[in-house]
Amino acid sequence: MPEIRVGIVGVGNCASALVQGVEYYKDVKEDANVPGLMHVNFGGYHIRDIKFVAAFDVNKNKIGKDLAEAIFAEPNCCAKFADVPPTGVKVSPSPLLDGVAEHMKQPFNVYASENPQLSDIVEVLRETETEVLLNYLPVGSRNATRFYAKAALEAGCAFVNCMPEFIASDKEWSGKFEDKGLPVAGDDVKSQLGATILHRNLVRLCVDRGVIVDETYQLNLGGNTDFLNMTVEDRLKTKRISKTEAVTSLVPYDLPTRIGPSDYVPFLGDRKICYIMLKGRKFGNQPVRIAVKLEVEDSPNSGGVIIDVIRAVKLALDRKIAGPLISVSSYAFKHPPIQVPDSVAKQWVEDYISGKRER
Repeated sequence: MPEIRVGIVGVGNCASALVQGVEYYKDVKEDANVPGLMHVNFGGYHIRDIKFVAAFDVNKNKIGKDLAEAIFAEPNCCAKFADVPPTGVKVSPSPLLDGVAEHMKQPFNVYASENPQLSDIVEVLRETETEVLLNYLPVGSRNATRFYAKAALEAGCAFVNCMPEFIASDKEWSGKFEDKGLPVAGDDVKSQLGATILHRNLVRLCVDRGVIVDETYQLNLGGNTDFLNMTVEDRLKTKRISKTEAVTSLVPYDLPTRIGPSDYVPFLGDRKICYIMLKGRKFGNQPVRIAVKLEVEDSPNSGGVIIDVIRAVKLALDRKIAGPLISVSSYAFKHPPIQVPDSVAKQWVEDYISGKRER
């Protein structure tokens, strides 16, 4: 199969996990029972077919460095699980816009002199023949996300929106990609086995078994820059919407809910701790309570999903499918264009791979 040429916006922990993962799984056999992968072969594409060709960041210690070196530069704290050889990809400067909150300028080690324009980003994407552009910008990057969506449109790239600003799920923006003949997937990645997917399935289990859920919450702690960035509530509006709707969309009645990041605990590093509580009523109107603690390495949790999304988007390019990819977005993202139970979305993805479903 031809290679899949991928560009990355934001060389942080999630990018580190993904780049390491492509190296880690590049020689895995297709008939193997492999931990951490949902598909070794996705529509004919193996993981080794993914090739990173462009990267953008604001950290002066990452700009100009090979991507293989930049993914381990501070403040990144993703676990190292693969030795990544030099990629030949030099990290390009990214405009700051609203991608860097005031309290993140020092932690992100932001440059002082660079000022790239939209034309500069588009030129890099065109020169590197980027096919799929991944958006890993920090939560709250509303203008910056739209800047890169526009860059993808001008450069002729498909767009994968991994963070909670609404592009694929926004009719105006997804329509722009459809008009350009380009696929778009998103929004806000739903981790492989993270807080959202676990919470969704617990709620769905209650609904399917006739249990009325009266209230629920999800509290998250972490020590990476994602959690530090989210200590400012103003940056969390769309994040809370994304995470909350991912759960409440499965319940056919109003459900008092509180979901979102709760605190930044520096010594946790890339480890995320999640507490989920559901309070409900079962047979005879008798009470039931569910309390769960989940502990994971945060960034590889994202990589286990995006490694499939990249290949799904490449299939769309091959098949000349434009606009929002409904199946993989519903399965892989918290705020897709259409919310369905995960079991339904999983079948949609398999049907999409086989060609039974267009998008």
